[in-house]
Amino acid sequence: MSYGVTAALQAAVFQRLVQDAALDALVGGAIHDAVPPGTPPGTFVLLGPEEAFDRADISGGGAEHRFTVSVVTDASGFLAAKAIAAAVSDALVDAPLTLMRGRLVSLGFLRATARQAAQGEVRRIDMTFRARVED
Repeated sequence: MSYGVTAALQAAVFQRLVQDAALDALVGGAIHDAVPPGTPPGTFVLLGPEEAFDRADISGGGAEHRFTVSVVTDASGFLAAKAIAAAVSDALVDAPLTLMRGRLVSLGFLRATARQAAQGEVRRIDMTFRARVED
């Protein structure tokens, strides 16, 4: 296994989301890899936790990365959050990402959890994606 591709994968995912016109129309560039300092904007997309698993085989090193992309909003109801989550999914699933290191074999949606946070004032959808990479 190699964890060496993880930074390249995160950078490519971030660039894909930032450059997606449909997503930008919904969040106005509010895409972050850390919670924004101070008072966060009312709606934003956040790159979150990741797990990596060895998927090396006889042909070489490889890994499966399961990473979370979250939609956080103070908009009432889940409709706005779900529209943004759909745009994130559309931007990432089967995206032909070019990595600075290694090669992306596949990228797909794994699961999502939608919930209320902050005493019901905030909606949050955590989506988990699965990326298979070779190093």
